[in-house]
Amino acid sequence: MNDLKKVATDLEVRINGATAAGRLALQPELERLLRRMERDGHRVPPRLRNLDAELTSEVIEARFDNVPL
Repeated sequence: MNDLKKVATDLEVRINGATAAGRLALQPELERLLRRMERDGHRVPPRLRNLDAELTSEVIEARFDNVPL
């Protein structure tokens, strides 16, 4: 397993075991990692793309939860 794939797998495990706040905090790290994988010519697994989309949605939702009505 190459280094980026190992880093991605380790990060995925950390995200899946994290609290809601921890997941939000790890989203930028996942996004940077996916961009780096693409830049370096690695195939990004669909499960990681889906996880990033899910976390991005959670980040957006968390921002709106704090908007006064």
